[in-house]
Amino acid sequence: VQLVESGGGLVQPGGSLRLSCVGSGFTFNRFAMNWFRQAPGKERELVAYISSTGDLMNYEQSVKGRFTISRDNAKNTVYLQMNGLKPEDTAVYYCNRPRPPGANVPEYWGQGTQVTVSS
Repeated sequence: VQLVESGGGLVQPGGSLRLSCVGSGFTFNRFAMNWFRQAPGKERELVAYISSTGDLMNYEQSVKGRFTISRDNAKNTVYLQMNGLKPEDTAVYYCNRPRPPGANVPEYWGQGTQVTVSS
């Protein structure tokens, strides 16, 4: 299993970025996916969740209305569209394949992509 993120970078406050995460080594359309982030000195936090079919999404309160998670199962890719970025969104963003409920399989993480929001 491999998860590879891309799309991070430096952006000014109010700007936008789109993160991508390509999954391989597993049947992508059978798994829900998450985006997490970790800011310096803080714990890793769940930012957004999307179900395996893409019909259910959930967001951390501070990003609701600004971030959109989506997926393209034909491309084995999950996206995080981030609009209206704020300095407090600065973090390393991680793609995550969680352990399905009741399943005896590990969860997996990507290597992370840095997002820096600064003027």
